[in-house]
Amino acid sequence: MNTPITVQYKFNAPTDKIWKALTDKSEMKSWYFTIRDFDLELGKEFDFYESCDGGKYLHRGRILEIIPNRKLKHSWAYPELSDAVTTVTWELQPEEDGTLVTLIHDNIEGFDGLGETFSRASFTEGWKSIIGQGLKEYLEK
Repeated sequence: MNTPITVQYKFNAPTDKIWKALTDKSEMKSWYFTIRDFDLELGKEFDFYESCDGGKYLHRGRILEIIPNRKLKHSWAYPELSDAVTTVTWELQPEEDGTLVTLIHDNIEGFDGLGETFSRASFTEGWKSIIGQGLKEYLEK
């Protein structure tokens, strides 16, 4: 059964500023990951490495959907460890006093056999940290 991870934060920032933080690789490296081959183009693949719990893991994504200033959806996989492919969706909803950012990570169960580093709890805490701390600090600087 697929139970997506959903993380929401509201920011006192316009959607275009948050969109740029999510889709401009020079801005992404300031709060997210360094993704040298990221280009905002449908079907485009990108790779990056992340060090976590003593390991270095290759991440691979492919851009699946783009609605400027509203939605970015991409796959999320670890091709060196598993054939499983999950999806990450970033949704931006403008509100009177800022923007609501919702992240949905689907099909996380595909990583169940990879250990605690790839558990639902680990991913949930990771996304909360990335958005609730990294993105928040970046937008408020």
